[in-house]
Amino acid sequence: MNKLIVPAIIVASGMVAAAALSQQAQTPGAGFQAKPYFVMPLEKDPSRIVRLQSVVIPAGAGNQFHRHPGDQWWAVQEGEVTFTVKGQAPRAMKAGDYVYVPRGTVHRNQNVSNRPARSIELNITDKDKPQTEQVP
Repeated sequence: MNKLIVPAIIVASGMVAAAALSQQAQTPGAGFQAKPYFVMPLEKDPSRIVRLQSVVIPAGAGNQFHRHPGDQWWAVQEGEVTFTVKGQAPRAMKAGDYVYVPRGTVHRNQNVSNRPARSIELNITDKDKPQTEQVP
């Protein structure tokens, strides 16, 4: 009987870990890894900031619809990402593709592939405001 307990515990632990990983992969926005290169005041307009950052989007990850208090330029450097403006058809983007996202545009990004994707973002946004506002 004791010989069966240890294998049963190992199997149960593996099932719990697999379920947790599966849930993490399905959680929108989970795992986005942003690495800012710089954040600084916009020259001649200290009421706005400039942010340049690299973003890694894990396989299967995505974010919810959101908007920014300013403009964003976004380019895929590696992998494939689906970019969607709310109310419009999704746009498949691959390495070398870019998009300009005007202030207040409701959008989201999703990596529906089985490999991580990497992008670079340039944002010019209002200082002292949250950089991202979630939108239902």
